[in-house]
Amino acid sequence: MLDKFPFLLHGGDYNPDQWRHIPGTLDQDFRLFPLAGINSVSVGIFSWSAIEPEEGRYDFGWLDEVMDRCANAGMAVVLATPSGAKPNWMAQKYPEIRRQNPHGWCTEPVQELQCGRHNHCLTSPVYRAKVAEMDRRLAERYGKHPALALWHISNEFGGECHCPLCMQAFRDWLKAKYKTLDAMNHAWWTGFWSHAFSDWSQIVTIDTTVEGLELDWHRFVSDSIASFLKNEADALKSVAPEVPVTTNFMGFYEPLDYNRLAKHVDVTCWDCYPAYHDRPDQERSAAGISLAHDLCRSFKKQPFLMMESSPGPTNWMRTNRLLRPGLHRLKSLQAIAHGSDSVQYFQIRKGRGGAEKFHGAVIDHVGDESPRMFREVAQVGRDLKALQGVRGSKTPAEVALVHDWENRWALRNSQGPSEVAKDVVGTGLIPNYLPYWKRGVPVDVISPSDAFAGYKVVIAPICYLVQDGFAEKAEAFVRDGGTFVATFLSGIVDKNMLVYQGGFPGPFRKLFGIWAEEIDYLYPDERNEAAFADGNALGLSGKCELKDICEIVHLEGAEALASYGRDFYTGSPSATLNRFGKGQAIYIAAHGGRDWYDAIHGAIISRLGLRRALEADLPQGVTATLRVADDGTAYTFVENFANEPREVDLGAEARKDMLSGSTLSGKVQLPPYGVLTLESKIGVKNA
Repeated sequence: MLDKFPFLLHGGDYNPDQWRHIPGTLDQDFRLFPLAGINSVSVGIFSWSAIEPEEGRYDFGWLDEVMDRCANAGMAVVLATPSGAKPNWMAQKYPEIRRQNPHGWCTEPVQELQCGRHNHCLTSPVYRAKVAEMDRRLAERYGKHPALALWHISNEFGGECHCPLCMQAFRDWLKAKYKTLDAMNHAWWTGFWSHAFSDWSQIVTIDTTVEGLELDWHRFVSDSIASFLKNEADALKSVAPEVPVTTNFMGFYEPLDYNRLAKHVDVTCWDCYPAYHDRPDQERSAAGISLAHDLCRSFKKQPFLMMESSPGPTNWMRTNRLLRPGLHRLKSLQAIAHGSDSVQYFQIRKGRGGAEKFHGAVIDHVGDESPRMFREVAQVGRDLKALQGVRGSKTPAEVALVHDWENRWALRNSQGPSEVAKDVVGTGLIPNYLPYWKRGVPVDVISPSDAFAGYKVVIAPICYLVQDGFAEKAEAFVRDGGTFVATFLSGIVDKNMLVYQGGFPGPFRKLFGIWAEEIDYLYPDERNEAAFADGNALGLSGKCELKDICEIVHLEGAEALASYGRDFYTGSPSATLNRFGKGQAIYIAAHGGRDWYDAIHGAIISRLGLRRALEADLPQGVTATLRVADDGTAYTFVENFANEPREVDLGAEARKDMLSGSTLSGKVQLPPYGVLTLESKIGVKNA
């Protein structure tokens, strides 16, 4: 991925331009870098006013010095374009580049003042030209610099603009998509409340009561940001085509479809800030972060970079609790375990002023190597040196979890159903992911347009909006022997948010062999229960508690795995299995606790013999993750997210722990927040 720098990156956001007036700071930083094992820095992310303090007057001297020092130290530089925060002089001279935000529902947009960041118009030709000029100058000056490893385009894209330029661009986007007003009116169902459009010029605001309009606006914003990103990438590559580009994502950040952005970068990365605060439910939190790592890795099916994390408390969480000893190491190696080839931080040196002066950093306000935070970073630096062989290795997943940003937008925009049902990540993805995480089964996160080839199981939780061709692809997958799993609230609307006629789950009805008639949304303190049917196809037994969502379904060829135990729909199926071709389609009609999902997915894992990172029953809070190199070397990470010791059975085969150098087998004790990285050649038969 980064051939010039054949090591796991350890570094992060570095802002030497903010310290130019304090002599000796740079010297101290470069003294501390090797002590912490820092081998890379990300520079220039918000440095426009330092590079171009006045229009046309450039100052690259401070950046030249940093780049040269890094080259002399053998360090890699991730060099950013500063487009995420325009300078004051530019906002003053070219007011049209400032964003306009809606003041309120169906009112005229209001232009932003110059404040904050990501406050530029995405469409503005002036701003795009200024950005392209800056990018070309950076590429011409540093494109062949020996320290340059990667271009970092902007930073954490987000927001939207409602100025006349953007609204006209939106209308042009709609014309290209629909061709005619009649087609658009039909797709948006504009007969509701007499909202039919008779001229394109009538589209002047985002009317949330026209749900198709709002959904298309979300698509347009993602396309606009992807276009902005591509313009920057093109400007850089026109000068330095051999240098890869990236931009930092934010996990499952809802407003942006990262699939659209990922097409325009060579390497994917994301900014990871888990709230690991020694809480009882840390297992679910850890699984959620692992899922976000898997998402970032799955965009390219190759190693990614963790571009930001914090070695200590952030400045923005509701409770900025200290990381307990060992937690920083654990969460850093968690990223490596799920496919990252880096551990990087925001920030390297803690600032003296500004909104992030209390955000965790490698170098604290005391300015030396004495703080605990620095020592824990140094430990991670030593770990990464021991794990160099992991670099570039892949994750062999037989399970795919389907995630679709448009599906989430459609549910969020819909006037109903319940808030719990609208939380596709929390109610759909994480509960269906956790059983695999607990058993050390690798999982990819794919989009509806991705191929199912190579997977044994595909899971599409809360597939409310069904993209064209997706149901047919699911049918073909199951017919050929695959296992396809969906849940309640699936097959409800098409890509235009128009409700399927003829019974739910719409285009999935034949595949699942059911008709979903109604959905009961329970009060938060209400519960139902599921009783597994005698002799069911998955061999399940006993009862599980259900909550929040109970869909009432009728069998149309499927068999019941479990049935409801309470209310007027007692005895109707709460989970079903339909044999279809050579495979099976499983429908989970109700939401429940962990035991509910664990039972169903646990049976799938067992019956299909899915690959596990470690063939052992893992105790609560412990997971295992697998990476396999091209030569068949397997790296098994065993991580304990519990705040107390856990015993893990590693099996009879002796394997080297790369972190300690010890050879281990049989039962071992993992300390609180402990990590093992086991190296073996067993990956040859599994690769």
